Amino acid sequence: MIRPLLWLVAGAVLGGIIHIFVILMLPALAEQSVWTRVAEIDTDNRMAILPPVKAGEANPLGLDPELVYGLCRVDLSQGPAYVKGTLPDAFWSVALFNQSGIIAYSTTNRDGIGQVLDLGIFNASQTRLLAQQQLDVAEGLLVVESTSDKLLVLVRLAPPHDVVRGRFERSLANVTCGTRP
Repeated sequence: MIRPLLWLVAGAVLGGIIHIFVILMLPALAEQSVWTRVAEIDTDNRMAILPPVKAGEANPLGLDPELVYGLCRVDLSQGPAYVKGTLPDAFWSVALFNQSGIIAYSTTNRDGIGQVLDLGIFNASQTRLLAQQQLDVAEGLLVVESTSDKLLVLVRLAPPHDVVRGRFERSLANVTCGTRP
């Protein structure tokens, strides 16, 4: 009586371990990730405004049609990356994604930042140089350390009305993004 129960429990535990392992490995095995989908867009060291999503059309990135999106790809092995610009007085957010699609950092203007986005992104060795005061940074720069060198910077703006969408897109296009050695 105990032996079959032991085999049943051991089988359930082993099945659970295999199930969890497979679920955790599936994203790494995916051929089409967000990183590969945006690779076609020229976003290296510049802010690219993504075209608006229209109802009923294909939406491969799963974007919210109400938001304006700007995307920039940086490589910290080329030097620290900086994102700088003044955004409209409405809700906005910025997020850093690594190649696995994991968010390395995220913030919104509701964190007390206001309209000015002034972000410095550094890897571990650049952060050490920053701590030793061997890198000069502007006062008020929001310093972020990343464990990954290759990152996507995603800025989202939420225009309150469709009428101001064009102004929001122009404002986002004026945001500078890229690495500086």
